[in-house]
Amino acid sequence: MKQITNEEILKIISKQWCSTEDIKKLAGVGKLQARRIKNQITDELKSMGYSVPTYKVPTSFVVKKLCIDKKYLDLFTEKSQD
Repeated sequence: MKQITNEEILKIISKQWCSTEDIKKLAGVGKLQARRIKNQITDELKSMGYSVPTYKVPTSFVVKKLCIDKKYLDLFTEKSQD
């Protein structure tokens, strides 16, 4: 798997919705595992009473599920640009 840069991660997590392809990039997994993650998030949201489209999930839930630290990425990205 190709590793993505902090800037690419920030670009993806700045969107409102994540696709399977976005999850694949963020988690560094294959398409099947990315679908599993997306389906887990969808199931969690449905159990909480939310209606979710079949093709995307809210990015905030992906960030939480994958334990992505946006503050760290922001800080690290700023330092690398200096």
